[in-house]
Amino acid sequence: MASTQTIIGRKNELETLDRVYNSYKSEFLILYGRRRVGKTFLINQKFGEHFTFRITAVANTTLNQQLVNFQSAFNAAADATLALSEVPKTWFEAFQAIIKLAEKDLRPRKVIFFDELPWFDTYGSDFLSALEHFWNSWASIRADVLLIGCGSAASWMINQLIHNRGGLHNRITERIALQPFSLKETEAFLKWRGAVYDRYQLLELYMVMGGIPHYLENVQVNRSVAQNIDRMFFTPGGLLNLEYGDLYRSLFNNYEKYEAVVEALALKAKGLSRNELLKAAGLSDGGTVSNILEELEQSGFIKRYFPFGKAKRDALFQLVDPYSLFYLTFVKDSKAEGQGAWLVQFKSPKWQAWSGYAFEYLCRYHVQSIKKQLGIGSVYTEVSTWRSQYSEKGAQIDLVIDRNDRVINICEIKFSVNQYRITKAYADNLRNKLTAFRTETKTNKTLFLTMITTFGVSSNKYSEQLVNDSLDMNALFLEA
Repeated sequence: MASTQTIIGRKNELETLDRVYNSYKSEFLILYGRRRVGKTFLINQKFGEHFTFRITAVANTTLNQQLVNFQSAFNAAADATLALSEVPKTWFEAFQAIIKLAEKDLRPRKVIFFDELPWFDTYGSDFLSALEHFWNSWASIRADVLLIGCGSAASWMINQLIHNRGGLHNRITERIALQPFSLKETEAFLKWRGAVYDRYQLLELYMVMGGIPHYLENVQVNRSVAQNIDRMFFTPGGLLNLEYGDLYRSLFNNYEKYEAVVEALALKAKGLSRNELLKAAGLSDGGTVSNILEELEQSGFIKRYFPFGKAKRDALFQLVDPYSLFYLTFVKDSKAEGQGAWLVQFKSPKWQAWSGYAFEYLCRYHVQSIKKQLGIGSVYTEVSTWRSQYSEKGAQIDLVIDRNDRVINICEIKFSVNQYRITKAYADNLRNKLTAFRTETKTNKTLFLTMITTFGVSSNKYSEQLVNDSLDMNALFLEA
């Protein structure tokens, strides 16, 4: 198989691809994830020249144009004896050509790759029916086919494949929801590109754009993080100045409703209940909203959290896409432009609120790394947040790690540009939180107060009295 030396990270995904390639039976793998996350790159780099057939759909075109595209891709893969002299009239005819091509391929595995799969499903094309027939009548009864379908359009991938109730019901044998890079992978990727940023700068960059490979590819590694943010966000025509307008539009039908959800959540850092979210986004309750929330969550834009001790119906929804949060907070409707536009925001009230929330998200996204740093990587845990229902001071806890060894880590997450200092007032606040949590939850587990900060906690009598574990940002860079 092709070398994977140029693939940064993606350990679990590569293991899955190895498994389906070496399987004893035919496999139908679907790979989906948000735009720019590196789906096509991963498949192309992994399988290299091992494709029996590979095709990428053309966006927003007709059935006939897609079939012309098919003829071109097919003839590039076929020898003269199989080359198509005419454009297939239907997708059923096209798939019959693929069968002939695969049966002539003497390699032990026939790798067939449809990239941007949803775009093939044009109105009246019968593409999905032809795909069903191809898999059910030929590929699935063999032992040597690896069929890969890749797509960014989450609505189609989820509804037409994962939730299919027709001929493809339960036919998907493996799926990968490709996620952004972790901080560890981001660090490795930028080092590979020659960057010499320290971890605070990497943290800042991740808080702004997340671990999206395409965004990171456009970082000029010989410029500071602030310079890159100015160029990419605050310059007319900058990649991430224009990205938001295409992001949701390219992924979802009726994208305005998805944007309404995201923009409502951007205004409420701690999250909204379903009813609060419906009101804020101006949406009516029903199955459509459930689909919107599921698709946004599957695509990695929002996350559903369950407050400690609460039922599923009490879930809170939070925006967890760093790029969307940063864009909506600082770029949309902003007059700031050009060199220095980002640094002028530094330490403003808006910056302080955003940095706190963005860092909280990073910690929740990297909770497995936090567990590893705490030495509980193999301990079963349930992760949640908590908010007091009774405390006059409105006690709330950023991250609760409820462990199966009768311990609960009460995590306080604080972003700062220096070591964090616990004052008397803050120490009193922490004691209030711990007391309120134990009283209201009635837990009899041991509570460990865990501080997670950028540069650690400075030592004083309050930290020595209260803090059981102090983690700095390096914990977030551990390989989970």
